Amino acid sequence: MSGTFVGMPAFPKTAHEAVHNATLRGNLRHATHTIRAKRAKAVTEVSDWAELREAGKRIKDHTLRHLDRYLVQLEESVTAAGGTVHWAADADEANRIVTYLVKATGETEVVKVKSMATQEIGLNEALEAEGIRAYETDLAELIVQLGKDRPSHILVPAIHRNRGEIRDIFAKEMSAWGRPAPDGLTDTPAELAEAARLHLREKFLRAKVGISGANFMVADTGTLVVVESEGNGRMCLTLPETLISVVGIEKIVPTWQDLEVFLQTLPRSSTAERMNPYTSMWTGTTDSGTADGPSAFHLVLIDNGRTDTLADEVGRQALRCIRCSACLNVCPVYERAGGHAYGSVYPGPIGAILSPQLRGTGSEIDASLPYASSLCGACYEVCPVAIDIPEVLVHLRERVAQGGQVTQKGAKVVLKPAKGHAAERAAMRAAGWAFTHPAALRTGQRLASRTRRFHPRTLPGPGMAWSASRALPTLPAEPFRDWWQRTNGGRTEQGVADGGRADEGRADEGRADGRPSLGRRDGDGGGRANGEWADGGEGSGK
Repeated sequence: MSGTFVGMPAFPKTAHEAVHNATLRGNLRHATHTIRAKRAKAVTEVSDWAELREAGKRIKDHTLRHLDRYLVQLEESVTAAGGTVHWAADADEANRIVTYLVKATGETEVVKVKSMATQEIGLNEALEAEGIRAYETDLAELIVQLGKDRPSHILVPAIHRNRGEIRDIFAKEMSAWGRPAPDGLTDTPAELAEAARLHLREKFLRAKVGISGANFMVADTGTLVVVESEGNGRMCLTLPETLISVVGIEKIVPTWQDLEVFLQTLPRSSTAERMNPYTSMWTGTTDSGTADGPSAFHLVLIDNGRTDTLADEVGRQALRCIRCSACLNVCPVYERAGGHAYGSVYPGPIGAILSPQLRGTGSEIDASLPYASSLCGACYEVCPVAIDIPEVLVHLRERVAQGGQVTQKGAKVVLKPAKGHAAERAAMRAAGWAFTHPAALRTGQRLASRTRRFHPRTLPGPGMAWSASRALPTLPAEPFRDWWQRTNGGRTEQGVADGGRADEGRADEGRADGRPSLGRRDGDGGGRANGEWADGGEGSGK
């Protein structure tokens, strides 16, 4: 199992296979709709949700603008509390640091709290290559690990599995990893949870090294925070003698007062709970003889493309993400394609803007991710830190199709346009030329209107797939410019047809008097209305 999945085919190819899997689509539909409905209810209980959302956005933006200062403050605080801070520029360096730290203890086993950062860098595979076995202790991550699978959701990594599939995985694979599943195991949730509890208990009790991520890091005290729902995280954070936390540099918040905002928005947006069942916090080391917690603590801060993302004024807002997964649960594309199609540990809308920035757009899968969206805007509506995902998607599409200057490994480089977008670039150049030459634009509009009866109902060639499920709008009999000039800006109504005005709301006709319809067409979900996304929608990874 790989955490990065680079080398996968482009999103359309992987999604094509997923949408034909009826079991997968049924599992996704049931899970996402359930979480979505619960989240919507939980959010409406908070009268100042909009203010909390704006506060979270501003805190994150402020922290990112002053990230250098807060990271130094965090290092000083962690060091003062007895911990050691390590800096990793990329995945390889982070893996080398963690592997060295584990080997220094003499141990060959580690227990892990759910950590998307360690999946991002492929830590489990790096440890295995050095003879160290990592045991996932989050229930969903355990299912993924035993099934030799890949996570497909930020909050519920095994969302693509149903109870019957989980029972079969436990019965077949648990014995190879430790305590076997009980005889006669059924697919009831209580029995599955008990089988996992018995399997993991012995690992918790003998583990000397724990590896975690973190949802947040508080700069002024050096405190790390993990929120979870099962209690496995607390076991990993308190029982092992050595704790190694691998965290992205963007997870920092300046103060405890700032943390307060996210401890209100994260649980409601992710699990639809008023507060997380387990919120574990630790600061540095403890005396193993008198208190629970690690006697040795190491914090590995990873960049792995984050400072390059920070250099992009539009794309940097992706670093606000608190891994709640709300955007996945409302995304119509994710609901049908599932998480594996995104080729990244970060699936769904947030993955479509985060992975191409962290990894670049050089691979086939990363160049296709900005197009894995309908741009409906539902993801923006539910994001608790107001990430305008559609805006970043369009920005990244421009990068893929046009190329241009970006930051890679701290240096400015010029990307070449990706292959397969020549027609798109030609069309945009032609449109740009026409809009800067009014006479040519006017002639083209008149010609299009006068030949409208000969226009096809579907697009030819590659456009046929697009128009197969969409109705092409019928051009009006007269361009707006001509109508405006003829009627003196609409003040004189001349040439009105005997039938009067046509329904302005219809999408397939102009007005009966030849004027173009100015009404909003039903079903037009793209674009914005009054500055907001026209069709909204309706919840924690570390």
